[in-house]
Amino acid sequence: MPNYINYVNICQGSKSVPRFSNGNTLPLTQRPFAMVSFAPQTEGGTSWWFHPDVPSVEGIRLTHQPSPWIADYGMLLMTPQSDVIADAYPAAWSGYRRKDAVLRPDYMKINFLRSKCSMEVAPTERCASVRATFDTELGRCITLFNIKGDAEFEVRKDGIYGCTDARSGMDYAENFKMYFVLKPQNDWIDTDACRVIMADGKQNGIHLAVKDGVKECKYNFAISYISFEQAEWNLKETEGKDFDAIRAENEKIWEDYLAQIEITADEKTMKTFYSCMYRTGLYPHMAYETTPEGEAVHYSPNQGKTCPGVRYTDNGFWDTYRTEFPLFSLLKPELYRDVLESVLNDYREGGFLPRWVSIGEVGCMPSTLLDSIIAQAATCGIADGQLLKDLLEAMKHHANHKSEDARFGRTGIEAFVKLGYVPYDQFHESVNLTLDFAYGDYCIAKVAEKAGDSEAVAEYTKRGQYYRNIFDSETGFMRAKHTEGGWRPDFDPYSWGADYTEASAWQTTFSVPHDLDGLAELFGGKDALLKRLDNIFSLKPDYRVGGYGIEIHEMTEMAAVDFGLCAISNQPSFLLPYIYAYFGEMEKTQKWVKHLCDNAFSYEDDGFPGDEDNGTTAAWYIFGQLGLYPVCPADDRWVKIPALVEGKVNGVPIEEWKKNIGK
Repeated sequence: MPNYINYVNICQGSKSVPRFSNGNTLPLTQRPFAMVSFAPQTEGGTSWWFHPDVPSVEGIRLTHQPSPWIADYGMLLMTPQSDVIADAYPAAWSGYRRKDAVLRPDYMKINFLRSKCSMEVAPTERCASVRATFDTELGRCITLFNIKGDAEFEVRKDGIYGCTDARSGMDYAENFKMYFVLKPQNDWIDTDACRVIMADGKQNGIHLAVKDGVKECKYNFAISYISFEQAEWNLKETEGKDFDAIRAENEKIWEDYLAQIEITADEKTMKTFYSCMYRTGLYPHMAYETTPEGEAVHYSPNQGKTCPGVRYTDNGFWDTYRTEFPLFSLLKPELYRDVLESVLNDYREGGFLPRWVSIGEVGCMPSTLLDSIIAQAATCGIADGQLLKDLLEAMKHHANHKSEDARFGRTGIEAFVKLGYVPYDQFHESVNLTLDFAYGDYCIAKVAEKAGDSEAVAEYTKRGQYYRNIFDSETGFMRAKHTEGGWRPDFDPYSWGADYTEASAWQTTFSVPHDLDGLAELFGGKDALLKRLDNIFSLKPDYRVGGYGIEIHEMTEMAAVDFGLCAISNQPSFLLPYIYAYFGEMEKTQKWVKHLCDNAFSYEDDGFPGDEDNGTTAAWYIFGQLGLYPVCPADDRWVKIPALVEGKVNGVPIEEWKKNIGK
């Protein structure tokens, strides 16, 4: 069996800027779904703090960033310095050679040319082993820089203790702090010469002075969202293991994850496939810890205190319900169930199920499409019994009650229940809200069916048909309606925003995964629907800035390639090529899936067609290569076409394995 980890480029998709995304990814060294991640920071100051073409590095950053649009929290920068010591990380930067850097899922090594130091990191789930080797005797230190917010640093006899409340501006988290403990593994810290960096009367970092004559500085580092004592306990993940042992353990863990799917293909496909597999193994991040008594506990951002149970963060369900969680249903059902326990804990502590969770709820995308994830889990048997009943209660809550906090629940739900749609004169993105609520209600009906709630099955099945209320048979598009029932005037199907989420009417109209047959009826039959789908792939990638008033990067990305109006750069278009196969036109699906896999994706630094959101775009590629797609995750309905590659999934030949999946 080959070493699949050697095919992975963790910089895939990182060659991005705010106006054009090739993935908007970070080169993360971490264990699968772990609580700590590390990446080189080439230029801080914004959420786009790594770029593969920048030949300088400010340090190795402990990060939890799920997306530059969400930004980071609990971040800390480790920077080796020598000779002239800077008190701010922008002034501490050093040249580095990308070709000499080792950037892998399991291990990272950066050579800081200015400070003449190589720094290596091998992480565990909540810790890391670090080794820094200096090739100079000029005044040396390892600096821990606080990047944002307030921090405290303290030198104790047995190590360095500190905390930071750094978090992104979009996030809400009461009493949040990341506690950290650094324990030297050899005698290298000159405690008398260590210096806390002060800026504007606040602690901004600490210089850990290196003793004369010491070249190698080794330390273990642990974090906690709960306390210093818990961080010290978390350090047990490194107990009895040296740096090389942890690195070897990491490599095996990643090999086991990647080797769940073994393919044989050309070099480009192998590299792209396993780089995408790596991406699917990063999020969601663990945000729970285990006590000395073996109990799972977590910091609750809604209550600002420690609560029992598991918790996961850094995931946007608007994105990940489409491909990432369907992939987990096949490869990581135990993780899937843990996430369901996590979201239920968030509901109990905050009153609503989460929508887009960083350390706290962000709410940056509309709707409650976690509904789909719960429904798929119910259909697949991942969730059952009391867990399923509790989740159903939580789903019913946001399907009927408005939240006073816009980050939670369904915006416009009261109007949807009353009118059968969300009106544009009251709510932004009303078409998407209506379609998402209809699908979400279908999901509730599926969960209710498994939970034995026949009354809810009838009610939410009916509400799942409300998508019909905004289909305009005259134009053949989903359109926005006024409270009084009239269509929005001056309709332009090429206009983005306003009534649509990161799309126009072209991409959005097909967002009825639970009832494509019913949608075909509205078009006047499947032939009419497929003709409109042909238009999407044959027309020029035209667009108007519409409700946004400016061009957003998803428009730019769609127009930059020749896939027509199929904006595969963003989630609303993910389903489009598979609709052909759903209605029996397998050849067209095969044609477009192969074309998109071959031309929109690669393993390179610019390897994605748009944002790679928490594994969901990477999972789209994986499904494309396997010839499999979850058309409607809620009822475990899949489209199957011949795989583009040969191989096995968990030891079973791909085509044989697919026979036992879904409907």
